[in-house]
Amino acid sequence: MLNRTMTSTLHRLAKVFSVVAITGPRQSGKTTLAKSAFPEKVYVNLENPAERSFAEEDPKGFLDRFPDGAIFDEAQRWPDLFSYLQCIVDENPVFGKYILTGSQQFGLLAGTGQSLAGRIGMTQLLPLTLEEIPAVQEKTISLDKLMIQGSYPAIYSRDLSPNEWFSSYVATYIERDVRQVLKIHDLSAFQRFLRLCAGRNGQLLNLSALAGETGISHSTAGSWLSVLESSYIIHLLHPYHKNFGKRLVKAPKLYFLDTGVASWLLGIRSADLLALHPFRGALFESLVVSEFTKSLFNKGLRTKLFFWRDNNGLETDLVFESGTKLQPIAIKSGSTVTSDYIKAGLKSIRFAPEETLDPWLIYGGEESYTRSGVNVIGWRDLAHKADCSAG
Repeated sequence: MLNRTMTSTLHRLAKVFSVVAITGPRQSGKTTLAKSAFPEKVYVNLENPAERSFAEEDPKGFLDRFPDGAIFDEAQRWPDLFSYLQCIVDENPVFGKYILTGSQQFGLLAGTGQSLAGRIGMTQLLPLTLEEIPAVQEKTISLDKLMIQGSYPAIYSRDLSPNEWFSSYVATYIERDVRQVLKIHDLSAFQRFLRLCAGRNGQLLNLSALAGETGISHSTAGSWLSVLESSYIIHLLHPYHKNFGKRLVKAPKLYFLDTGVASWLLGIRSADLLALHPFRGALFESLVVSEFTKSLFNKGLRTKLFFWRDNNGLETDLVFESGTKLQPIAIKSGSTVTSDYIKAGLKSIRFAPEETLDPWLIYGGEESYTRSGVNVIGWRDLAHKADCSAG
């Protein structure tokens, strides 16, 4: 079984909240993590029609079966659960008594927000970090192969073909879940929308252009994009909010949270093809942004990552606040640090030189060192650096 760094966060939250919830995309390992972190608790799968029928017909009898609490998997499948748990924990508050999991953030949050506000510790589990992938730590996988395979646990814990797995995942989970929520009837339009989003990975979001190319309305494109974000398929990285006296680009940048999903949607099926592909740089950016996002989520924190771009072309790929300063990051996918890479790192602080720390340059090579005032970071050391953003 793969070790997950969120385990310590779950244990911490279970000491101060009666209910702890784990949300995230399907197949990110929520059930396995809940069982591993709380092995003493009874596991109840609310996808099971028999369990759900019992709960709906006799909720008191159903919950009386679990005097010491339980893990309720796919908790949003029984919406009344949240109200019943509120009554139980208000009458007899016991920290860490119930653990909830849910694949659809919007479904789970709707229930917990109404009934369990102040009583529940929320976490968001994304697929594996680089630190959690044994092949990365053992240095038995290349960067291109990693980006093709992505970071879903099943690919590393079972003998699966990534191409076959992603084909099933996109059809079974992404398309099914999103279509059910949005009641999409034109599957071909949604499939086209997904692929167009993958083609815009790492780019500023132009919703009107995306809608036009898909052949749908602007409002429909906004709804579809919102649900993809709520389902943890994509992430919208917003520009840093402080002006610094400059005209800012206000549109967010679109990233896929898993490079394997994006690669599959783009038709990139092998590491050899990716090595020469024009989207390789954007996919590497996605890997970096995803790694920083996972680090924050694994600590139970909200994402606080940004980018910077003004109308004069001054750009910083990634920015986060570190104390009273800003940490600027330049991202380059090449395996060799060139003088242009160092210039890009130095340029990343120009939007606010008095406000920033020494720049980081994260690149596709493996060595880490300091050069000309730039902290050069190889991709294998990304997990450690990403952890700093959650400090």
